[in-house]
Amino acid sequence: MRKQIVAGNWKMNNDLSQTETLITALKAQNKTTNAEVMIAPAATNLWQAYNSLRDFNIEVIGQNMHFAESGAYTGEISASMLKSVGVKTVILGHSERRAYFNETDETLAKKVDTALANNMRVIFCFGEELADRKSNNQEHVVENQIKNALFHLDADAFKNVVLAYEPVWAIGTGETASPEQAQDMHAYIRKTLANKYGNDLANSVSILYGGSCKPNNAKEIFSKPDVDGGLIGGAALNADDFFAIVNAF
Repeated sequence: MRKQIVAGNWKMNNDLSQTETLITALKAQNKTTNAEVMIAPAATNLWQAYNSLRDFNIEVIGQNMHFAESGAYTGEISASMLKSVGVKTVILGHSERRAYFNETDETLAKKVDTALANNMRVIFCFGEELADRKSNNQEHVVENQIKNALFHLDADAFKNVVLAYEPVWAIGTGETASPEQAQDMHAYIRKTLANKYGNDLANSVSILYGGSCKPNNAKEIFSKPDVDGGLIGGAALNADDFFAIVNAF
């Protein structure tokens, strides 16, 4: 059975004090749930977050990682650095990393390889721009992003890969893909996996929706058969909103 996952990406928000305040609020909200719950604080606060949550069912994950094990890459973070502070899962390929830091499919393929070689789990992000959606080219764009970065992997590697579809036009814009649009794309993603690796693998991989998912629409989005949870941005910065989304299952 596929895992249900809700992961909060805090992006470049919350200093140490604010991180501690939000984590305290999350701990107060934390209840038994069938979903895996994750948060991705800023890199400077990962150790504090991990220590604070080690006895709670909230996993602390990384927002990004370099493909090199070490070296002259000023400001970057390696897999071993993440693991040394308790982080075992990392988000790769987020649309903001692609847009603002020019991350390519080729770069992301190397990052994925490094994470998996270090026994880390990857939440791999991809999605189309508004122009792609308007030209009805979204499936082609998404398929290429997946193939270019992931289809060199052996089937066994997908045990440690979670996919996150994020329509770029619905991130931070207030726009949201309709539940039907989300389901259509998630089904297409699963079909793309099945064509390469077979139905059993395709049906075992969790696919998250990431695009302005909020408490008022999460239940309907999560009810779709191929949507296994959410990669949450702005709503993850409020404990009540975040756990309302978790509880949408």
